[in-house]
Amino acid sequence: QVQLVESGGGLVQAGGSLRLSCAASGGGVRIGPMAWYRQAPGKQRELVADITRGSSTNYADSVRGRFTISRDNAKDTVYLQMNNLRPEDTAVYYCWTFWSRAYWGQGTQVTVSS
Repeated sequence: QVQLVESGGGLVQAGGSLRLSCAASGGGVRIGPMAWYRQAPGKQRELVADITRGSSTNYADSVRGRFTISRDNAKDTVYLQMNNLRPEDTAVYYCWTFWSRAYWGQGTQVTVSS
């Protein structure tokens, strides 16, 4: 069983920055791929960025060049550094990982005001 706990969301003005964190715990489970998804009101959940245990990364076109995903394997923690935020980045951001099945965090709200 894996638990994911996110932190770091909040309210920021357009052009600002936020850093999200997600700590995984699982009783000794070796955490593999991790990712950040987001869901805006009335829209489907979408992939923002993902990262392998070896730190290979992938980004959605809408965030490439502005967001950076990283991880600390010793802490089983994944981060999302979000720069130059836009109002359209407003959403609930969810952490994700896979170990026999998909696991999701509870979500953290990011609101970008214009």
